Amino acid sequence: MYSAMNRSCVHQHWTRLLFLHNSRLSSGRFPMASSPRGLASPPPPSALSMGIKRQSDSINDNSKTAVPSSSVGSSSGGGRRDPLDLSFDNAEAAFRSKTTLQVLRAYLVFTLCSSNYLVENNMKLMKIGKKVLGKRLFKSLMKATFYGQFVAGENQQDIMPTIQRMRSFGVKSILDYSAEEDISAEEAAEKEMASCVSTTVASDPAVIEVDPAVNTPEADKRYHAHREFADRRQNVNSARTYFYLNEAQCEKNVDIFLRCIEAVSGTTKSTGFAAIKMTALGRPQLLLQLSEVIARSRRYFTEVTGLSADNNILQQNASPAIFEKRFETADILTDNPAVKKWLQQMTYDQKGLIHLFSWSGLIDANILLNDFFKVPNLQTGRMEPLITALSPEEEEMACNMLRRLNTIFSAARDLDVRVMVDAEQSYFQPAISRLTMELMRKYNKEKAIVFNTYQCYLKETYNNIVLDLEQANRQNFYFGAKLVRGAYMEQERARALALGYQDPINPTYEATTAMYEKTLLECLTRIKDMKTRTNERRIGAMVASHNEDTVRFAIKKMEELNISPEDKVICFGQLLGMCDQISFPLGQSGYSVYKYVPYGPVDEVLPYLSRRAQENRGILTKIKKEKRLLVTELKRRLVKGQLFSTPKGDYVPI
Repeated sequence: MYSAMNRSCVHQHWTRLLFLHNSRLSSGRFPMASSPRGLASPPPPSALSMGIKRQSDSINDNSKTAVPSSSVGSSSGGGRRDPLDLSFDNAEAAFRSKTTLQVLRAYLVFTLCSSNYLVENNMKLMKIGKKVLGKRLFKSLMKATFYGQFVAGENQQDIMPTIQRMRSFGVKSILDYSAEEDISAEEAAEKEMASCVSTTVASDPAVIEVDPAVNTPEADKRYHAHREFADRRQNVNSARTYFYLNEAQCEKNVDIFLRCIEAVSGTTKSTGFAAIKMTALGRPQLLLQLSEVIARSRRYFTEVTGLSADNNILQQNASPAIFEKRFETADILTDNPAVKKWLQQMTYDQKGLIHLFSWSGLIDANILLNDFFKVPNLQTGRMEPLITALSPEEEEMACNMLRRLNTIFSAARDLDVRVMVDAEQSYFQPAISRLTMELMRKYNKEKAIVFNTYQCYLKETYNNIVLDLEQANRQNFYFGAKLVRGAYMEQERARALALGYQDPINPTYEATTAMYEKTLLECLTRIKDMKTRTNERRIGAMVASHNEDTVRFAIKKMEELNISPEDKVICFGQLLGMCDQISFPLGQSGYSVYKYVPYGPVDEVLPYLSRRAQENRGILTKIKKEKRLLVTELKRRLVKGQLFSTPKGDYVPI
């Protein structure tokens, strides 16, 4: 608990932070910070020193237990515990947290989601309804139906009752401010193409229209923008999409994420998560180019060493000595200080884990990307860039994006809030994952603050998580992972086919299930090994799934490996308003479980509600089960005379 003086200082700093953001935003464009090298200013001080007022000061500290580990839940203590029915067919356990009106609302919403006509035209119908009913009546109607089912409230105060009610029934919260701009497909495509093409050529419309598949190596094709797929919302039902407008909008997004972190700190008693997307924090062109650099560096690795960078590098005993020998053979090492310096900056260990570039330096310092991503030419010995050249303005934008990430995670660390970096399209993901791992290295030294997301429909997922787990182990930081199936399958496959690169998606649903289970088992096995050897809990994983079989698999393997819920290393996650038959029985049985809790003004979350309707239409079998359980619960309450009872929980989340 802060002293009165500290709280006053924190409040003043928080006010200053908001003033700083507002002053940047009022200009309409975020001004590039000046420095001797023309780069953006370095990352600001931590959030508490600049200041976010910790609203949880008003919460009794005895209600929280800070655990310096990868804990996926930090509450502990007594409370009721129920036996778990792994059939997930217990209607009373699923809905005892709801009033009868909420049960009826859920049944109505799921019934509407079963109508193809309503789902296919939901945005059009909502807009018509708003015009006909007027803003106030439309708002009331939405809160009584779709909004009330899938969104917790408009602001931090509104969501408190939902968070507290779920918590009293054993379920914690992941907060996400879900307001978003509703723009046309044409406008989205224009914004995307303008932000994915270098500013040095964006002024030439002919360049933007060029098919990037032409005269492009197959391995690099996925990292070029293509107008046909510029609207990244196409064929995506579950994930929010950010489109780049300008640097000022990115600063607004930072402000939103900081407020969300503050809300988690103030409402969840240090048990919640916040969620962010990197495409909200900078120009997407930069993520494309960083991803392309990673692909090119793998090809360079193979060219120099003769080893495959696509297979498990850990088994190949890679080291700078191999590079040194190859450079000597090519006669480019002698009297070449630049090449010698490049060898010295490599990140590697004695077991074969190697990175050609010190990514930690990129996160921690103002470094020009054009200078950072250079490798020796095997013919000439000259240092040549792997990255497509960036303009000075783009270099500035890159520094701004890295500064924003540091601002967010400094705040999260100081407020003891864990943050999940959401996965995005496969052409952004290499850069997102690499940056997230370096943020883990920086901010996960004492506990898991940063969590990466792994999409198990991708063919590379298992190899990627093994490498990341090894990096965390060898560099001695806490590792956090959220495992999902993936949200962009149709879009990814269509794009790969059109642009002529290998489909990154597993061929079948069963293959994705196998990848999910293999990836989860890798985490569980390492957790077990670490627990046996050192009794440490340095790995935490969230099983983010609506699939009952996947949840049963996780619980079974936890039991086989003697990993208990009290170890606080495995948790489960589902969306608010969906799959209550999984979430609440798990929480009431003592497992760590979360609901993804969106919030925001009614008008601004309509795109989110539209996606929820479409997603539910796509899983009709699961909807049928939920509707059956809802009817069962209504009948039970009628027979028991509990139609008007008020839910009161006496569970304590793990």
